[in-house]
Amino acid sequence: MNSIEYQQYLSYAIKNFANEQVKSGNWKQEEAISKATEEHEKLLPEGEKTEHNYLFTVRDGDQNVGMIWLAQRTNEKGFIYDINIWEGNQGNGYGKQAMKEIEMIAKKIGFETIGLHVFGHNQAARGLYEKMGYSETNIKMEKAL
Repeated sequence: MNSIEYQQYLSYAIKNFANEQVKSGNWKQEEAISKATEEHEKLLPEGEKTEHNYLFTVRDGDQNVGMIWLAQRTNEKGFIYDINIWEGNQGNGYGKQAMKEIEMIAKKIGFETIGLHVFGHNQAARGLYEKMGYSETNIKMEKAL
């Protein structure tokens, strides 16, 4: 991912992450954008050049169809912080292909495992990850009173 693609991604990512946190009941709407911005600044202080973070644009020929972000958690463990297939490109197999390719990259880096987080309400993503061989390791549950 180049710097222009990163800036476009970051603008989308902050809004999207904030919305997902609000939808999940984790954050209040009025604080969501500032919290999401703070989280991205903490995780990617040097932007697309942040050490141990690998940001890729998913392409179909010359067309950008999405992105994927892999980070190194330990010497043996990678973590997918984000994967997005842009609207209008979903349902065409790009997510599955991006996951396959990021797994190959993770193996080349030397990771033995790769993890990710998925919001409980995101049934489409959960289905894809299960088909790709990912299994649940933790489930957080909450009840509004």
